[in-house]
Amino acid sequence: MSIVLRARPEIRELVPYSSARMEAGGAAVMLNANESPWTQTGLNRYPDPQPAALRLRLADLYGVDADQVLVGRGSDEAIDLLVRAFCAAGEDAIVISQPTFGMYAVCARIQAAEVIDVPLDTQFTLDADALLAAIAPNVKLVFLCSPNNPTGGLVPLATIARIANALVEHALVVVDEAYIEFADVPSAVSLLAQCPNLAVLRTLSKAYALASARVGSVLASAEVIELLRRIQAPYPLPSPSVAAAMAALEPDARPLVGAVVARTIVDREQLRRDIAALPIARAVLPSRANFLCVHFADCAGVFRHLLRHGVVVRDVSRYPRLADHLRISIGTPEENSRLLSVLRAHQAAA
Repeated sequence: MSIVLRARPEIRELVPYSSARMEAGGAAVMLNANESPWTQTGLNRYPDPQPAALRLRLADLYGVDADQVLVGRGSDEAIDLLVRAFCAAGEDAIVISQPTFGMYAVCARIQAAEVIDVPLDTQFTLDADALLAAIAPNVKLVFLCSPNNPTGGLVPLATIARIANALVEHALVVVDEAYIEFADVPSAVSLLAQCPNLAVLRTLSKAYALASARVGSVLASAEVIELLRRIQAPYPLPSPSVAAAMAALEPDARPLVGAVVARTIVDREQLRRDIAALPIARAVLPSRANFLCVHFADCAGVFRHLLRHGVVVRDVSRYPRLADHLRISIGTPEENSRLLSVLRAHQAAA
């Protein structure tokens, strides 16, 4: 059975909106979109809803076919599209494992879908047995974040494959790989051929330094991609964002991205050692992302002290089982040094 049959029937039967740009083809005179014919910026025309050149370049980058790629506004739009496509309000459910990225639950609750939480274990790793035992008939989506935000841990590919195979006719397993470049491990994209109920989320926001461009991708079977296109807004990516993505994905630019990622990993490990050496730090969770999750003895005091001295980190103490934890992004060497200087000053005053 195709996993698309688990999507909402009204979405499967929906006749999608046909945008003016989709109808334009290669026409030289375009009078179908009520656009201004005058321009000084080159931005007077609506952009291609799914730019073919960008999809081809992303398909090459991720090792899939172009019809397995949907581009959109970062991973957040992808999560929202998946929940709206598969979960009927008041009927269906998603599964998450907290602490994890908050948008899975937010999108589900906006859609009035149930959120089933199977918490990470005491080492902040995924409990696959508990997750599979919690699957109810109304579960349509299972979200796995690897590396996990905000803890930084990985879900092994064997575990992802096991979960997807167990749910092959039941639920779509969505692996969010926003930080995978910093993990130096194979992507779950390698499982797509054998797991038809798998979708992988990727983004150019992190490793490719395009957070403000908002370019993300869903990688899945062509059937799932076609389903999501039915409910996506007509023009998800502005032309400047597409241009920025194309430039970042030029073959000559990729070695630079690799060098930046490698440097970030080195800096992450050095910062982990430096913070772990501070008595005010109770523990630094192992991280395969571009951040560290740190348990502080006086989390609130550390947060306020950093803020007073112009250093902003993420307070994640509201997350389940992360009381007194702060998430710290890896910055430039100068920013990391400033962070450590302020932490050491707080330590000295404690």
